[in-house]
Amino acid sequence: MNATPRSPFETMGGEAGVRRLVDAFYDHMDLDPEFVAIRALHPETLEHSRDKLFWFLCGWLGGPNHYIERFGHPRLRARHLPFAIGRAERDAWLACMQRALSAVDLAPEVSGWFLAQMQHTADWMRNQSD
Repeated sequence: MNATPRSPFETMGGEAGVRRLVDAFYDHMDLDPEFVAIRALHPETLEHSRDKLFWFLCGWLGGPNHYIERFGHPRLRARHLPFAIGRAERDAWLACMQRALSAVDLAPEVSGWFLAQMQHTADWMRNQSD
C-alpha cells in the first residue's frame, strides 16, 4: 500500500516547525551583527514581521492559507518594492535563513530543498541593479 506523500508543510513540521524556523530566522536577524543592514529595513519590533512570514510560509508550503485569509494575494515583490533590495540584502537574507535552518531540527535534504526555493525567491525580490 502506498502512503500519501507528505506536503512540504508537513515535512517542515507543520505550524510548530514553521514557527520555529521563522523565530530562529528573526532571532538571528535581530541579534547577529552581520544582519544589521537587513534588520534596519524592519520595524522596531519584529513581532508583526514574524507573524507575516509565518502566515505566508504556512500557505506557501501547502498548509493553512493564514496570510491570504488576512491580506489577500501575497504580491511579494510589490510589497517589498519600497525597500532597496540588491545583492547584499539578498545575500544577507539568505545567510540569515541558512543560519535559521541550521538551528532547527530538519533533515538535510529538507533544509537543502527549502533553501534552494528561498534562493530563487530572494533573487526574484531584488529591485536594485547593483
